[in-house]
Amino acid sequence: MEAAEQNRGRYMRLADRAARIYAPAVHLLGLMTFIGWMLMGQGWEPALTKAIAVLIVTCPCALALAVPAVQVAASSRLFARGLILKAADGLERMSEIDTVVFDKTGTLTTGEPKLADTGLIPDDVLIRAASLAAASRHPYSRAIVAEAMVRGQNVEPAGNVREVPGCGLSRITPHGEERLGSAEWCGADKSESTGSICYRDAAGTVTAFHVVDTLRDDAAETIARLKAGGFAVELLSGDRPQAVAAAAREAGITDWRGGQHPDRKIARLDELKAAGRHVLMIGDGINDAPALATAHASLSPASAADISQTTADAILQGKSLAGVGDALAVAKGAHRLALQNFG
Repeated sequence: MEAAEQNRGRYMRLADRAARIYAPAVHLLGLMTFIGWMLMGQGWEPALTKAIAVLIVTCPCALALAVPAVQVAASSRLFARGLILKAADGLERMSEIDTVVFDKTGTLTTGEPKLADTGLIPDDVLIRAASLAAASRHPYSRAIVAEAMVRGQNVEPAGNVREVPGCGLSRITPHGEERLGSAEWCGADKSESTGSICYRDAAGTVTAFHVVDTLRDDAAETIARLKAGGFAVELLSGDRPQAVAAAAREAGITDWRGGQHPDRKIARLDELKAAGRHVLMIGDGINDAPALATAHASLSPASAADISQTTADAILQGKSLAGVGDALAVAKGAHRLALQNFG
């Protein structure tokens, strides 16, 4: 996170770049005016008066307002469409975007998954898994806790739970280690690895939990709009490849990658950056925060983890993804207007 944010911090805003040129140019113009009138034999007093007039006429007030005036209008327009802009230079960076990368769970999908085939999971296994899941805000964890509560179980969060980024949750008990997370991390065999998430008890017995999550209502429409606008679209998810492939197919995304731990997401964003792409990352989980900081610009849903919302340049309100296309369109329009104002 720290490294990614420092890298982005070197980005200089358009107004700052213009101001560095504007001030010396204006003073040079004033000096040239003074010298010119002196060479015409007008004397130092009339020459100085003309030079001062040049400095007054070229007062930087217009320059100071060129970007803020546009930014206020653009921010208001985005706010009316359910998008809160946070970063001062976020609009400028968004105007340069040519590639959009989505996370899956909670971003491309509703983030409200439910357990399927719940009748196959014994109560005692469910309650132990739920006690681990209660320590996490991940949508799959919430689905397990919700199912336990539906069965009338009193879910007490387990103590000493450790979260391993991209893998899951674990804790050490007197009988051994319990784990809740990816099938690979829990040591599931091929027959169990089809589950969205697995629980391994202290004795090493693995139980698969099949979780279903649906796409946001306008996900496919938003992807089609982005593609029509000339943007490349990718899907990066830490979920199992089968689930990611299904979501990508339904949303109309051909370039997707599953089983992406946080470091792999960052590596992919670095690959795109090295190829000259300017990436907009959209994610909601704790594990997405480093990727959000690494990307050229970033968005996060209002339902996202606190650290993701803090890292993102803008927050999407509501359950619609239409704000993604709106943000990019308004950002490009605002950039054109800012340049026009400078002119």
